[in-house]
Amino acid sequence: MARLAMLIDESQCTACRGCQVACKQWNDREGWLYSRTRNWGSYENPPDLSPQTWTRIKFTEYEGPDGFHWLFLKEGCMHCGNPACVAVCPTGALKQQSNGLVTLEPELCNGCGYCTQFCPFHIPRLETDVLTGQGKSSKCTFCQDRVTNGLLPACVKTCPAKALDFGDREEMVAKGLARVEALKARGFTQANLYGLNEVGGLGRLYVLVAPPEAYGLPANPQYPALASFWQKIVQPLGSVAFGATIVGILGAFLITRRNIRMEEVR
Repeated sequence: MARLAMLIDESQCTACRGCQVACKQWNDREGWLYSRTRNWGSYENPPDLSPQTWTRIKFTEYEGPDGFHWLFLKEGCMHCGNPACVAVCPTGALKQQSNGLVTLEPELCNGCGYCTQFCPFHIPRLETDVLTGQGKSSKCTFCQDRVTNGLLPACVKTCPAKALDFGDREEMVAKGLARVEALKARGFTQANLYGLNEVGGLGRLYVLVAPPEAYGLPANPQYPALASFWQKIVQPLGSVAFGATIVGILGAFLITRRNIRMEEVR
């Protein structure tokens, strides 16, 4: 099966945030802090991704060689070609499908939080039940239920600026590269296509008018070295007593990091 991908032309994005609304509506997500959305002193709203917000538009002011720009970035799961989150998930809740989509089955998630720690883009978020302490991970799945029925992801369907496209990844790459050349011809000398080869090639491709760092994207994201160690050595050892000790130590470390990360999200 051909690998699918989303092409996001940030040069055409108007930051209307229709994609955010469509995502919440289709996936039955609540408003920020359970419908208490408010003006908190920034054009960005909500302030971050969360278990209830799987995509959001990030605003950045940028002064480049071709003048001042408001940069808009549609944040969400990158659907990496080599997804570390899938490798470290101990329950198989996270899977990479034959079409490239990285999907999540919440009923299998045990709330370990490893995906939140190993993702090079810090995308998955945990929602914790205040009574039981049980966590569940969540993230964008490219509207798997729509895509497998021949429909476009909700965000792509609703974009009025036509900044979003979705389909065969090779086709999306070709369109992205052509768009970059067109932007350079118009004087956007820093235009580039992000996601071509990063982390096995991303399923979320960005046409950018400035360097990735200007948008808050890592310039050279890497598959975490510890992820392979965790998958091939630590997890198998978890079934025996010797391995349990190692798992406990590393697990405590990762849970601590997860809690710190959750505090940052709040």
